[in-house]
This record gives sequence, C-alpha cells and structure tokens, in this order.
Amino acid sequence: MVSFRNYLNRDDKPIIIFDGGTGTSFQNLNLSSHHFGGEELEGCNENLVLSSPDIVEQVHNSFLEAGCHVIETNTFGASSIVLDEYNISNKAYEINKKAAQIAKKCANLYSSINTPRFVAGSIGPTTKLPTLGHIDFDKLKDSYEEQINGLIDGGIDLLLIETCQDVLQIKSALFASQEVIKTKNIELPIMISITMETTGTMLVGSDIASALTILEPYNIDILGLNCATGPVQMKEHIKYLAENSPFAISCIPNAGLPENIGGVAHYKLTPLELKMQLMNFIYDFNVQLIGGCCGTTPEHIKHLSSIIDEIVDKKINKNVSNVKTNFVPSAASIYSAVPYKQDNSILIVGERLNASGSKKSKRITK
Repeated sequence: MVSFRNYLNRDDKPIIIFDGGTGTSFQNLNLSSHHFGGEELEGCNENLVLSSPDIVEQVHNSFLEAGCHVIETNTFGASSIVLDEYNISNKAYEINKKAAQIAKKCANLYSSINTPRFVAGSIGPTTKLPTLGHIDFDKLKDSYEEQINGLIDGGIDLLLIETCQDVLQIKSALFASQEVIKTKNIELPIMISITMETTGTMLVGSDIASALTILEPYNIDILGLNCATGPVQMKEHIKYLAENSPFAISCIPNAGLPENIGGVAHYKLTPLELKMQLMNFIYDFNVQLIGGCCGTTPEHIKHLSSIIDEIVDKKINKNVSNVKTNFVPSAASIYSAVPYKQDNSILIVGERLNASGSKKSKRITK
C-alpha cells in the first residue's frame, strides 16, 4: 500500500479529504456515563477507546462510508496532561496505542489500491499554554513524547499536531515528534494545523506571518488551519499561506461560527455551503487537504468527497504556488514577522536595547 507522503506528493496532487467532527459525532449519540466507563470519566472521549471501542469504530466507519481518505485517531486530548484531569494519566500510552489500532483497523477495511485510507494521529494543544507560563516546555514535550510513542506503535500513517493556539506549544510537539521518530528510526509525515481566532490571530496573539516564519525551518509536510471559525473567516489566512508557504496547505474549518443556543453550541453551515466554499479554496488557493472540524457530520464529508469527481481540469491560480523560493526570509516575534529586507529607514530590533526604556542598557552606555 502506498505511503501517505507518497500519496500526498503524487504528480497530480490529489485532493485529500479528512474526516469530520469526532466530538460532534459522540455528542450526537447521546452517550451515558456507562459508555465512558463510569461517572468519573463521563465526557472523556478519549477513554471510549478502552470502555466502548465499538462506538469509536462506528464513528470512524461513518466518515469512511462518507468517502474520506483520512480518519483521525480519537486522541485529541489523550496526553497525560489532559488525562490527569480524569485521574487516568497513567493510561496515556495505552489509550493512544489502542486508538491508533482501532482507527487503522477501520481504515484497512475501506482501503483499496486505487483509494487508500490513512490514519492521522491526533495531537491536541492540551489545556496549558507554555507561552503564558501554564506549563514548562520540557514537561509538555515529555507528555507529547509518551502520546506520540503510543500513536506510532499503534500504526498511524501521519502525525497531526492540531488546533494549535501557541507556537511554543507547536515547537514542543515538534521536538517530541522528531525525537521519537529518530529513536524509532522511521519516517513519518507531520502535519501542523493552527487555529486562528476571530481576532485574526492565534490565541496568544501570533499572526499567520509570524507562525509561518517560525515553522518554515522545520521538517514538516503540511501546514494549514482548523477549528475556531468557518471557512469565510479563514480565507485571508489561507490566501497568505498560498502565496508564501512552502508546505502543502490544509483547511479543516468548523461548520461555520458556533452560536450559543440554550447553552449549547450550534453550527449552521450546511454540507453544500461548506462544499462550495472549500471548492473555491481549492481553485483559488491550491488547498490540497480539506475536511471538517466542530459541527461537521458525515453528511458534510460526503459533500466534500463529491468534489473530487466534480473537479475537471483543475485550474490553479497562476499567482499561487507552493514553491519554497516564494517564502520571504524573515525574523519573527511571537506576534508578527519582519522580512530581512530593509529599506533606508531605521529598524528597531529590540526595545529593551533602547537606553530610554532599559536601565540596564543605560548603565552599559555610560
């Protein structure tokens, strides 16, 4: 069977469909505490791979039936850091390995030579942001290493570091990925999916240019967006990646912006609306990987899968190209990027070096 990386990099650049909202699917099943393994574990979707694996299989199969190429493991919150909130951090490796095995079993049932199915090991942002001092960088990395070891031992085809809200958190996950991959002496594609809020930045304030500048040197295969908003709010960010990123581009939005109705999040973007908006991204911005996040159902994915047969003689925007030379070398803070190219005006590198703003610098200059 062809590897995911080889399939991604085929000369015809196939459109690859990811699955939809796993959490949404579980919510729609109205599960009880019994399914989760007890009241103390109710709401811990990740433990379902141990307590109710048949339900996890049911969700995976529903998206595979809808025509997706990639299903994500039920491990979004399966790091020891998150599982510790349910007092089962000691089960992190077991849960990740089992989740990968369940997903791989489902993918193999639907795979064929012409239409292979793949498993992405889902790695969420945890509940702590290192930039804000919630957690030590190395402690976060160690937790990710345990999770990644379980996912790889369970047989995943690619690592998906998703719903990223903090570039430092991404780097922690990347360091962990690289160490595990090196230790196991394997090759495994890596996909990064960041989350841009309605404010136009990541949760800690990073814009899309700074995120790309920081991640460009890393050996990753795919960089894109998921969660938080619908495709409309993602358009400018995707356009920037299309014009500047050296990586394949993914776009996995919610079914529109969530609306709070009676204390419950509702998503109003219909399957057809999601399909038409993402089809435009394929034509205009050379997006190669699409799927659905919160609020998306198998019906949404069925509509996205139909895009493949409807695209004839795909015309890529000639102003858009995933060529590495398009990337403009830059320096980045956590908030923004500045190209190295400088005009004749002054360029302030660091405010702390200004004698007017730093007592230490003032003493040095005396």
